[in-house]
Amino acid sequence: MDVSIVIPCCNEEDSVPDLVTKLFPVVEQLRRDRTVEVVYVDDGSTDATYARLQEITARQTDMRIVQHPRNLGLGAAIRTGFSKAEGEVVVTADSDGTYRFDEIPLLLAYLKSDIDIVTASPYHRAGGIENVPHYRIILSRGSSFIYQIIVDRHISTYTALFRAYRREVTRRVPFYSNGFLAGTELMVNAMLMGYRVAEYPTVLHSRAAGASKAKIFRIIRAHLRFQWSVVLRRLKLAPLPEPLEPESAA
Repeated sequence: MDVSIVIPCCNEEDSVPDLVTKLFPVVEQLRRDRTVEVVYVDDGSTDATYARLQEITARQTDMRIVQHPRNLGLGAAIRTGFSKAEGEVVVTADSDGTYRFDEIPLLLAYLKSDIDIVTASPYHRAGGIENVPHYRIILSRGSSFIYQIIVDRHISTYTALFRAYRREVTRRVPFYSNGFLAGTELMVNAMLMGYRVAEYPTVLHSRAAGASKAKIFRIIRAHLRFQWSVVLRRLKLAPLPEPLEPESAA
């Protein structure tokens, strides 16, 4: 398998129709010159998300659903998706349309031979933001600014889910958060371990349907704790993350 697209979902029944109209054509485009699979992770939805996903994948090849019996959080959903993904490159994408599915080929184009992770970057000088609530911008941009100071000033956005990873990264880089911190933790740990990151400048949009699951104060607290742990590592007062053994990284 060349590319796996992992899409975490939680109570996103209103967003599922967009997967058919906006994601499926992109998958067919990618399949012209590579093998592609899509892994949906239903993270304990209490609405009709799982049933809707079953409907749209019933006649699709290389599309499957993994279901958590209860809500475990975004980080847990990402880890589950990684454990099931078989592609040499793994793309993670938001189910709510905040980053456009039709940009997946462009995201992949930034994954050059000397790059291990490509992250969407609305805060890049060539990126942008469209109709996103101010509180989300303040939280995301503020967090990314602090990571620029303590990790790498050349990376503008640390908080995006929309990314492409080489398989080795998904198998060997540890991250432990079950919540919204997970994507940031994964990328920062990868950078501290020497993996190389490139940014894909793009536009962050407001969600197309449904409501955000983010708990603002919980997310802020998680970032502050993690940022402090990163500072301690950079000062060599705490150990750097140890790579997982490839076969146990799931």
